[in-house]
Amino acid sequence: MSVFETIKVDVTLRQAAEHYGLRVPPSGMTCCPFHKDRHPSLKLNEDYFFCFGCGSAGDVIDFTARLFGLSCYEAAQKLASDFGISAEPGQVTTGASKSKPPQWHQSRLDELRCRRVLTDYLHLLKEWKIRYAPPTPEDILDDRFVASCQQYDRIAYLLDFLTHASVEERDSTIAALLADGSIASWENCLAEDRKEERRRAKETEIA
Repeated sequence: MSVFETIKVDVTLRQAAEHYGLRVPPSGMTCCPFHKDRHPSLKLNEDYFFCFGCGSAGDVIDFTARLFGLSCYEAAQKLASDFGISAEPGQVTTGASKSKPPQWHQSRLDELRCRRVLTDYLHLLKEWKIRYAPPTPEDILDDRFVASCQQYDRIAYLLDFLTHASVEERDSTIAALLADGSIASWENCLAEDRKEERRRAKETEIA
């Protein structure tokens, strides 16, 4: 069997979803990580998923590829590494267990949180760079435009690093981002921007 077929046989969608931080109740319905989902709309079966909200669908490899922004081949390699499955057909590495301790699951939850914050913040910085760009060189620079210029490359690098680094490197970086308050700070920026959007929307409705 190819590595794709091996992974589909050895790793269920529920196992992969829980492995990467999603909480999946017995019903298999959970909040979709691919759009802003307030009510569970993602159905996870053993071998395929479907979101009733955004229409995303596929197998365990498609799910992993979309979750981490990878190609199907890269997603297959990631699953093989994370679940201790050899990339060579018919071979399975030893020492990997699908039964992980609680602290391991917390690490995956922390990783999922960081990825979501970094992705949303990167999009926000991109918006700020356009929205608050000075009309002329003589204008005073908006702090948000300055932040977008200074931080965009770093956030993009962190996202790329969390995609391609080893588990140990990812855990170390995530622990540092949580410990120094970076993630909390970016979450606050996102929350403040959402408040500002709601305020502008209300003003538009009144006008």
